[in-house]
Amino acid sequence: VQLVESGGGLVQAGGSLRLSCVAPGSGFVINLMAWYRQAPGKERELVASIPTGGVANYADSVKGRFTISRDYDKSTVYLQMNDLKPEDTAVYYCNAQIAAVVSGAIRNYWGQGTQVTVSS
Repeated sequence: VQLVESGGGLVQAGGSLRLSCVAPGSGFVINLMAWYRQAPGKERELVASIPTGGVANYADSVKGRFTISRDYDKSTVYLQMNDLKPEDTAVYYCNAQIAAVVSGAIRNYWGQGTQVTVSS
């Protein structure tokens, strides 16, 4: 499964961006989708996650500003980012925990990453 991300870019502080990630294909079930980010010189960190049919979870640093959502019909996850701050600057990665229908095997998949840059 190749996750395909879109929506990154350059924005001024206080602005908004919306990231999208689609998991195309068939023969699998998505258990959870999430967004991570990695800033230069820092470790990759969880931004938000949403299990299938479950409740979203957010990092404290983005609560109240970011919203994760899913379109189950389109196998897509979104990250709406409002009131962006310079410290949100990072490469954002989509993640999906996917189970193969036939074997039941569960694997983690990653997108290629999309750059988000917030200027002050």
